Amino acid sequence: MISAEMVRHRKHWARSRRGLCVIRALAILLVLAACEQPTRVRFDGKRAYAHARTQMEWGPRPVGSEEAAKTAEYIARYLERYGWTVEYQDFAIQGLQIRNVIGKKGVGPVVILGTHLDTRPVADLDPVNRSLPVPGANGGASGVSVLLELARALGPEATDQAEIWLVFFDGSTRGSLGSFPECAGARHMADKLLESPDLRRVRYTLMIDFVGDVDQQFYYEWNSTMWVQERVWAVAAELGYQSYFVPEHRHNLLSDHLVFVNRGLPVALIADGDYAYKDTTQDTLDKISADSLQRVGDVLESLLEGEPFAVGPSE
Repeated sequence: MISAEMVRHRKHWARSRRGLCVIRALAILLVLAACEQPTRVRFDGKRAYAHARTQMEWGPRPVGSEEAAKTAEYIARYLERYGWTVEYQDFAIQGLQIRNVIGKKGVGPVVILGTHLDTRPVADLDPVNRSLPVPGANGGASGVSVLLELARALGPEATDQAEIWLVFFDGSTRGSLGSFPECAGARHMADKLLESPDLRRVRYTLMIDFVGDVDQQFYYEWNSTMWVQERVWAVAAELGYQSYFVPEHRHNLLSDHLVFVNRGLPVALIADGDYAYKDTTQDTLDKISADSLQRVGDVLESLLEGEPFAVGPSE
């Protein structure tokens, strides 16, 4: 005969088993939900290198060429794929059609990252043949590749803090050939910016060029804004890249950043001024590496997703 006490025990045991089943089911659901959470996207140097390889397959990309136009279109389509608002700046100089591409994303103060998409039409520093065009692996493709991979990798950690502009200048590398102006694309963009209400929202600008070479070292550039340089180089040191980002002045470089310097905007240039194949026919894909692109991407990603408006000690 089953006693009342035994019945109570059986009911209690049944309730306990049901409770355990519910707990286990909830635990399984939580595990499944965690597995479904998207993995945070990070900058990938190999993906950046693939962008460089694509550009190099088209050959040299001098201003006004079909290859430069193809590069601009490639950039725009890729930016749109990852949710960036794309704007074009179209103009002409000496009969050559020029197109800047600007991708915008985020809210808040503006941070501009820029590079050039065109390549120099003559290899005037080549020791053998100065009449051929520059292939432009490091002098062109590397900077474009880093910014395109940033377009994929930057998350709300960055775009919730700042409105980021990724700017790809055309007509930057033909300067000093005849009467063609230096840094034509950057000059056009900066002049438009000075006329825009967006100007007051710009906190600083970073220009990148010659950033992918295998033997990579970046030094402070004399014309760049000191506090911006210090901030970038400090981020690099935090990542363990201090042997690649050397906090010492070494170069005085002619590049698109001078346009912004001359207009009173804070700007820093990240460029390897010692790149041995600059403006030669040897500026080819084998001279750059995914590892070098990775380091630059890591620094820019960490800067923008960390404390993009922290300043260096000189401020």
